[in-house]
Amino acid sequence: MSIPKIMGIVNVTPDSFSDGGRFDSEASACSQAEALVISGADIIDVGGESTRPFAEPVSVEEELQRVIPAISAIRRESSVSISIDTTKAEVARRALDAGADIINDISALRKDPAMISLALQNPSVPLILMHMQGTPGDMQVKPQYENVVEDILLFFRKQLDLLETHGIDRKRITIDPGIGFGKTLAHNLSILKHLKEFATLGCPLLLGHSRKRFIEDITGLAVEDRDLATAVVSALVPDSGVDIIRVHDVAATRQALLMAEAIRDAR
Repeated sequence: MSIPKIMGIVNVTPDSFSDGGRFDSEASACSQAEALVISGADIIDVGGESTRPFAEPVSVEEELQRVIPAISAIRRESSVSISIDTTKAEVARRALDAGADIINDISALRKDPAMISLALQNPSVPLILMHMQGTPGDMQVKPQYENVVEDILLFFRKQLDLLETHGIDRKRITIDPGIGFGKTLAHNLSILKHLKEFATLGCPLLLGHSRKRFIEDITGLAVEDRDLATAVVSALVPDSGVDIIRVHDVAATRQALLMAEAIRDAR
């Protein structure tokens, strides 16, 4: 069993929950991406709109001003795979033109109808679809499920079927159950415990748990102190079929994955 790929996060936003404002210039974003690649990142995920709970949306123009210079700069300096974290088709299109390779849409191509057309126009571009109950503005207002894992599986089955009817091959699609996006602590822990069930969808699986609030709920740690707990979770999930792990601290995650792999492969 190979270890999961690591997706390093570069938020070019002033208000992200973890690192808002730290990498919102072209130079700082490029420098951070370089550091993440050196630490072992396989993919750099660039986002220009905060999706923290109760975040306010930004315009297409503002998002473009944030992400395009960063993506262009990273592409000039590196051949690493770049994903654009956006729900807007115009932002995704311009990002692909600037050198991005992957579209990572937390709305699962639902928020902007033009995203499906863009995906059809770019058949070689991988897609990452995430589950979210509600929107960033209201997702943490009393999220409820009959059975969180079964409900998410049903959501993905319906969305994958819908996209296939539009001509989008599910082989292009990676799914993300959306830790922290319209979920309580109990919901997040249930997802983590039952990750193997997502294999029934026949798509690669991405996990984005880095520095999320559920870690504070368990440990009491502030956001800047959650990388160790994040790495612990990362070390636990490869046996559950996770293919990509999306994190802020790539170095700690890679160390955790290598140690877990060594123990798993020991005689």
